Amino acid sequence: MNNDSQQSIILSNLKINALNKMQFEAQRAITNRNNTVLLSPTGSGKTLAFLLPILQLLHEDIKTVQCLVIAPSRELALQIEQVWKKMGTNFKVNVCYGGHSIETELNNLSNPPALLIGTPGRLTDHLERNSFDTSNVKILVLDEFDKSLQLGFHEEMSAIIGELPNLEKRVLLSATSDVEIPAFVGMSNTTTLDFTLEEQKDNLALKLVISPDKDKIDTLFLLLCSLNSEPALIFCNHREVAVRISSILYEKGIYTGYYHGGMDQEDRERILIHFRNGSLNYLIITDLGARGLDIPEMKHVIHYHLPAKGVDFTHRNGRTARMNASGTAYIVLFKEDVLPDYIPKGIEIMKLKEKSPLPQGPQYQTLYISGGKKNKLKKSDIVGFFLQKGKLDKTDLGLIEVKDFISFAAVKTSMVKKLLNNIRDQKMKGKKYKIEVARGVIS
Repeated sequence: MNNDSQQSIILSNLKINALNKMQFEAQRAITNRNNTVLLSPTGSGKTLAFLLPILQLLHEDIKTVQCLVIAPSRELALQIEQVWKKMGTNFKVNVCYGGHSIETELNNLSNPPALLIGTPGRLTDHLERNSFDTSNVKILVLDEFDKSLQLGFHEEMSAIIGELPNLEKRVLLSATSDVEIPAFVGMSNTTTLDFTLEEQKDNLALKLVISPDKDKIDTLFLLLCSLNSEPALIFCNHREVAVRISSILYEKGIYTGYYHGGMDQEDRERILIHFRNGSLNYLIITDLGARGLDIPEMKHVIHYHLPAKGVDFTHRNGRTARMNASGTAYIVLFKEDVLPDYIPKGIEIMKLKEKSPLPQGPQYQTLYISGGKKNKLKKSDIVGFFLQKGKLDKTDLGLIEVKDFISFAAVKTSMVKKLLNNIRDQKMKGKKYKIEVARGVIS
């Protein structure tokens, strides 16, 4: 199969009609140059921009790791893995990150992937254990490199790069252009593609929502009631505020969840599953979620707090108006506060109705299934079981995610009780699995 035919299949798998200008130019540069720096805004499609040319550079006859991708957060690492899997290649991928069992990773690495993705700390750990052979790692990708530097991963990244003796190609990605590349990266004769000035935010509307009270929670409540029950991300600056907002909104009748860096990894992954599949419409989140999360395109981003820096405001807004879509960013501001300099002048002020109906509840509920890939369960097995034994229609099913040892399936809320009754004593592929409504992460 030639490269054009393969790429056409991949884009079809990803439900993408064509590459954008940035992705096309990145593909050409990464394929033909040894050192490429790609600067492009959040939401512009950088992950596919580097994965496509890397696929063309991998060799099927090499059975050890050929490309190493370093990501600053486990969320971004998992997102890259998911994009690769959706591409439908013949090359194995594994992801390594802290917060879960290293034994599972060691077992996966015993049959090495062509593409290995990981966070700096966990990759350093594996290199100290000699978990995988580095002699055939010819390609290094440093994704969201600016964030890795901000988080202080200099030593880990330097140590990792020092263990890659045969590197031929380096790709560095950042959403901002003001990033200095340390000497340990080994970049010389670099080709830089800077798309940060071409950020297409014509599709992004900014609206100012004035709160009469310093505690802006009632204004936020009215704003959510005015969004026609459409999902929204609500950004705040502190973990405890995220929890408090979620709790108060829940008491007022709006089902919400929260996401911040102090949560257990399992809880963080579960809340994102609920949000992705429509079991949760409102997520209160810290700046941890401004980049690197695998969540759907958002029409609404709400700034309950404004960040200290304009670049963080931009990253947050990158969650909406992505690619060719449109979206709105709302700034909730106490009437006596002043907007920071990075906010453009003359923003439209949005008037809220004093009374609006509560948003509708989530269309789906998430079901937990006590088996996954390692139990030889596939998405098609779950679909077939729910349709045949559960007596559901295809339209009753939403997103299904199959992990290593567990799975999650979105089912229309109105059909959950019927499904659970129908499959109570049934076996899937000859085995009885525990299937129940998945626990969420709410106050």
